[in-house]
Amino acid sequence: MRTFRLTALVALATMLITAGPPNAASAGGKPHDRAGYLRVGYFTQWGIYDRAYTVGKLDTSGAASQLTHVNYAFGNVSEDGRCYVDGGPGEGDAWADYQRPVPAEESVDGVADAWGEPLNGNFGQLAKLKAKHPDLKVLISLGGWSWSTYFSNAARTDASRKAFVASCIDLYLKGNLPILDGGSGGPGAAAGVFDGIDLDWEWPNWPGEPGNVIRPEDRENFTKLLAEFRRQLDAYGRQTRKHYQLTAFLPANPATMDAGFEGRKIFRYLDFATVQGYDFHGGWDPVTNQQSALRVPAGAPDDPDFSAEVAIDGWIARGAPRGKLVLGIPYYGRGWTGVTGGGNGLFQPATGPAPATFEAGYEDYRRLKTLTGAGYTLHRDPRGGHAWLFDGTTFWTYDDPAVVEQKMRYVRRAGLAGAMIWSLDGDDDNATLTRTIGLGLAGR
Repeated sequence: MRTFRLTALVALATMLITAGPPNAASAGGKPHDRAGYLRVGYFTQWGIYDRAYTVGKLDTSGAASQLTHVNYAFGNVSEDGRCYVDGGPGEGDAWADYQRPVPAEESVDGVADAWGEPLNGNFGQLAKLKAKHPDLKVLISLGGWSWSTYFSNAARTDASRKAFVASCIDLYLKGNLPILDGGSGGPGAAAGVFDGIDLDWEWPNWPGEPGNVIRPEDRENFTKLLAEFRRQLDAYGRQTRKHYQLTAFLPANPATMDAGFEGRKIFRYLDFATVQGYDFHGGWDPVTNQQSALRVPAGAPDDPDFSAEVAIDGWIARGAPRGKLVLGIPYYGRGWTGVTGGGNGLFQPATGPAPATFEAGYEDYRRLKTLTGAGYTLHRDPRGGHAWLFDGTTFWTYDDPAVVEQKMRYVRRAGLAGAMIWSLDGDDDNATLTRTIGLGLAGR
């Protein structure tokens, strides 16, 4: 049954992708010529709680077999510019990372953790997942929206960059974790878990979360920070006879690209970069809109507007090699309520973000998929490459399997490196979206 449904989605997406015109990324683009496409999924540290999404579910759902990379979100950066793990409120969750004894029913190998083992929690499970899926790479992602506060301090001088990079390699690659109550952690406890580092600085020389340190020199210092990471990662790799990967998460906003990043230069040091393909609009806007359309929809109220195509074309225009760009795919939707104006709900006034399970205006795909037929009507824009749900009052914009498949055909036609997922815990128990990405990039 699942095979039939995915095959039908491929046929639908074939029609959808051909509905749009060529663009700077796809016109004349050559197919990706490496052995396979990158399929990068972010696993959230906190997903084990309310969402009950454990590392074990990556295996039992079939998601792990579809992925090339798991990015663990997130590692923190201290005010004095160091990588660190701290269980303090708002500063980290060492319990989830490597202290929590994982019970047998959640464990990748079916074996329960004992209290006080050097490597429990998510880190221990990631080690077991890699043992079961030996081609899978796991990267520690540093920063994120909430923890980019002090990146600027870490990147500010040659000395600060050297110290910051050394601290990250020591903590995550050498695995020298702080010893916690009960005994978890210690020298080398997490050695071998992580295969590289992902930088998620949101954003250099551009406002992110209120309170972030921002400096005009962030733009140049980001490039210098990548160079220092590449230098130290390669030096450590010569000792261990391994290549440690270096990646970065990049914005969709062209203004942010120009303010914070030196275009072509940064790709000298990156194995690849993931590009924001979502959060183009949300409940903060006064009218409903798309949050992750492939192309800017006809009739969009904002000109210029954001889209996946705009983001990718923006990076290519700034010198990014298309074969190092990975398009971000959301496993959640953005929603509005109090929608007036009738019609299908798109581009209509709203009173605010829609009620949702964990955060107003934000809902996981696994929940949104249940709304079709429950008072909501599913709408599509074949040219724009986006879908939405509307019940006359509440509006949700999200990616369903047909939209995801359409985007995978865009990735292939544009010669991009692959797809990225934010975040894996938004998928259903059958990993429907992740399997769709795998199927779409396989070209079947």
